[in-house]
Amino acid sequence: MPLSTPGPRALRQTAGALGALALLALGAAPASADDPATGLVLGALAPVDGVKPGAEIQVPATFTNTGGAALGKVWMSYSVTRGLSHTAIPSNCLRYEVSSFDEAPSSSDLVCAFDQQIEPGVVYAPERPATLKALDHALHDELRVSVAAYDPAPTDGAADPVRGTGPAVKLVERPDEKPAAPGSARHDGWDAADVPVTTDNTADFQVTGARLQGRVGDTVDVQLKFTNAGPGWVLRASDGPATHVLVKMPAGTTVTKADGYCEKAGDGGYECGTSQRWVDEGRGETYEFKVRIDKAVAGAEGSVALTDESRPFDADKTNDTAAITLDVTGGSTGGSGSAGGGSASSAGGTGTTGGSGSTAGGSATGGTSGSASTGGATGGADGGSDGGSASAASSASASASGGNLANTGSGSVLPVAAAAAGAVVVGAGAIVVVRRRAGRQR
Repeated sequence: MPLSTPGPRALRQTAGALGALALLALGAAPASADDPATGLVLGALAPVDGVKPGAEIQVPATFTNTGGAALGKVWMSYSVTRGLSHTAIPSNCLRYEVSSFDEAPSSSDLVCAFDQQIEPGVVYAPERPATLKALDHALHDELRVSVAAYDPAPTDGAADPVRGTGPAVKLVERPDEKPAAPGSARHDGWDAADVPVTTDNTADFQVTGARLQGRVGDTVDVQLKFTNAGPGWVLRASDGPATHVLVKMPAGTTVTKADGYCEKAGDGGYECGTSQRWVDEGRGETYEFKVRIDKAVAGAEGSVALTDESRPFDADKTNDTAAITLDVTGGSTGGSGSAGGGSASSAGGTGTTGGSGSTAGGSATGGTSGSASTGGATGGADGGSDGGSASAASSASASASGGNLANTGSGSVLPVAAAAAGAVVVGAGAIVVVRRRAGRQR
């Protein structure tokens, strides 16, 4: 995703530039510097396409000092997402491994220091261009190149740096290349460019259904899965989910609690997103629902399916849809609206009922990984059951209104329950969902 500002982790100035960074954090461009000696402009960098897994890529970065005075030292940095790795690291460069947080995926950042005179009006480039390698899981990746008059080493989520062991590299003049115009610098003391890197690779998105089993009146836990079977990881180019999944429960059932990444769709089903705009190979999402069995319907079958959004990297469409089946056992337990306190398992467990209409079955677990906190909206994100928290009165109320107590999801962005909604959910206890988008992929 091309960025017009350095982002929260990419560029960090010393004390003299903290004011400009504060403006950047608020999405505002800093004013032009009064000191013309700080003007730095990168040369154009084209997108990189058609890379083969295992191949090396050269980064032909150049820059011009567009100020009116020479600079005594500059830094160049190269930040790449997880499908790319740095190779042949010079000894005047440090490599930082940076973990994912908020909307940013993990990255590997290389920062090289050049302690030499940088004259104005001259195009410079490293004597040996930086090189990258496309890994086996590379598909869509991002490269960010920057030049700065200060050390832009990452500080948020970065491990201790590792110094390169290759021969040191220096900057050399490029007299055959046209320099940037004097005064054309857009920023005070730095410039950056975002370069998409596309590898010839594939990724197989697939879904897994479930079997609902229980008596009429039981509430069962349902787990539906979306998985990226690889071999490539997928990074979307904009802020949004990696994909969308449509869920339709079988006839004769009512969703009493939806997963926190799902929202009600117009056809009575649910549309589910993902915790991040990327999904690693072998990872995905588990969508957890609580479903009440209202009645036995012959041949009832629901579905979980990927939407028809463009996925040119995924040629296998045979696993894009899976069935959700319903197996009603035994007879009615006294009405379709009484779910009771416990939950039967969608994997085949059947809750037992008593005269009071409550069930004794425990809920299925469904722990999530990553640091996203989905709270009660995920229906067991920490392995617990919320069946005991709903009173018999609230269950009866749910039956009267159609039983849809929990349309808590919002696709890729989780809502936070407003205080005004307390009156609606007071019977079942207020549900507050807090989401830190660090991902729950598993």
